[in-house]
Amino acid sequence: MAVWHSRSLKKKTGGSINPHRKHKKYEKGNNPTFTKVSDEEKRKIVRVRGGNVKVRLVKAAYANVLTKEGKVVKSKVLEVVENKANMHFVRENVITKGAIINTEIGKAKVVNRPGQEGIINAILID
Repeated sequence: MAVWHSRSLKKKTGGSINPHRKHKKYEKGNNPTFTKVSDEEKRKIVRVRGGNVKVRLVKAAYANVLTKEGKVVKSKVLEVVENKANMHFVRENVITKGAIINTEIGKAKVVNRPGQEGIINAILID
């Protein structure tokens, strides 16, 4: 099923906008990319509006973790510990922005959007 980001069929005043107007191609959206923890990395390149490309991270194995000393270390992602976006994402090991992940060097918080940027950046919290 398609996702549409078109405007509402109601005005602020409660009046209706022409309901017979068709969907426009530029209003079409995409389903969210649920980045999951895996042993290998998998990326998907998607064409977006304007002919630009967006790299989506489908499966994640590594994260760039900023340590307390200010160094960035590439670390293996073991599992998702906590995810405030959805409590069921922990069970499914889905990584989103704000998720707490367990890495080889400790727990880290994801500070970017891996489904939109194609990489995981995190800050060490333990």
